[in-house]
Amino acid sequence: MTATLRVGIESEIFYPSADGQPVAETYDHLYALLTTLEVLKQYLAERQATVLGNQFLYYAQGFPKLRVAPDVMVIFDVAPGGRDNYKIWEEGQVPTVIFEMTSFGTKGQDEIFKKTLYEQLGVKEYWLFDPKGEWVEQQLRGYRLRGEIYEPIQDGRSEPLQLRLVVEERLIGFYPEDTGEKLLIPDELVQALRQEVLARQQAEELAEQERQRAEQERQRAEQERQRAEQERQRAEQERQRAEQAELQIEQLKARLRSLNVDPDTIE
Repeated sequence: MTATLRVGIESEIFYPSADGQPVAETYDHLYALLTTLEVLKQYLAERQATVLGNQFLYYAQGFPKLRVAPDVMVIFDVAPGGRDNYKIWEEGQVPTVIFEMTSFGTKGQDEIFKKTLYEQLGVKEYWLFDPKGEWVEQQLRGYRLRGEIYEPIQDGRSEPLQLRLVVEERLIGFYPEDTGEKLLIPDELVQALRQEVLARQQAEELAEQERQRAEQERQRAEQERQRAEQERQRAEQERQRAEQAELQIEQLKARLRSLNVDPDTIE
């Protein structure tokens, strides 16, 4: 009876997916948010995980006002794909890693309220990135959960993601620990694709030039072979003519001898 009542009450509760507020404070914050979101989505595309950006995280069933909107959050062991919002009690998993693109105006909320909340929820890592360098030293600060308490991350690594994080101007650069090769942001992917297409075209052009040169060499070699064959045939014809002339001379000498004429006395 109680369970039925709880479900009935829960079904009437509305959990909004938007509040009409801007996605980010400035263009730099928005760009950092979107690039981080896209890079991590591509990186985790083959994993049982989802990456959400600036979407409501509801952490208390029945209390829709108890929510927060992390700039980027990574959740493992859930179905891949987007959501309009994320309810912990429905998904059964707390976000593993959260990124906030912070500024001087959001410093108090990011460094105190959200840090405390994520710590209590059990978010394994919490990263603050300050694109404009307004208050975070060296722009990037991370916290890793040890027991129930956040400790500062000193090694610049995300253990759950197995990535090394590097500040690159107003963006975070992500480097997998197994390869060390940077995960390209969308702009870099486009540029890399263009370079790859150009390199392929150049390779195809060079291959065609080499094919044409090889064909020309083959034709020259064939012409040389034909000339050599013609020379051989001419030489063979000359040899045959010489043999025929020699035969005719011998036949003439034999006829003279039959007439008792010494062919050697004939000048």
